Amino acid sequence: MSDAKSSAVSVELRLRVEDLYGQYIACLDEARFDEWPDFFTEVCIYKVMPRENYDRKLQLATMAAESRGMLIDRVYGMQNTLFHQPYYQRHIVSGLFVRGLEQAEGAQRILTQANYAVFRTKQNALSEVFNVGRYIDTIVEDEGRLRFAEKWCVFDSELIPNSMIYPI
Repeated sequence: MSDAKSSAVSVELRLRVEDLYGQYIACLDEARFDEWPDFFTEVCIYKVMPRENYDRKLQLATMAAESRGMLIDRVYGMQNTLFHQPYYQRHIVSGLFVRGLEQAEGAQRILTQANYAVFRTKQNALSEVFNVGRYIDTIVEDEGRLRFAEKWCVFDSELIPNSMIYPI
């Protein structure tokens, strides 16, 4: 992070960022997947990857998209082509902070990080920890609202359950 500073972040901006995260996880937890791509800019990066790959700057990700259109395709696939035992997800997000602000291409970019834990509950089964890690995000103002330009879901374990259907 070159000259990014978090001390210059206003309370209003911090609250807007917190609200973005709250709306994002509510969208996922309530399975409103058609709304999920709207949390991203048209050109965006969404990656779910193990910590080892992220730390070693390896590009291989468990799930990846490079545009809102690819996220829309993912939603279509989840709803129309993937067959799996249904389950619910519940996200717990903590430790959200603004790592800094930077200017890029004439726009302010908000660099954030938060810890997350995702629990999965299948029908007639106990809830289980599904995925734990951190979000490393870049947020921008887009069409009057905050959106993710980059969302990296970096999970701590090298192993995941045999399939990851829903976004993290």
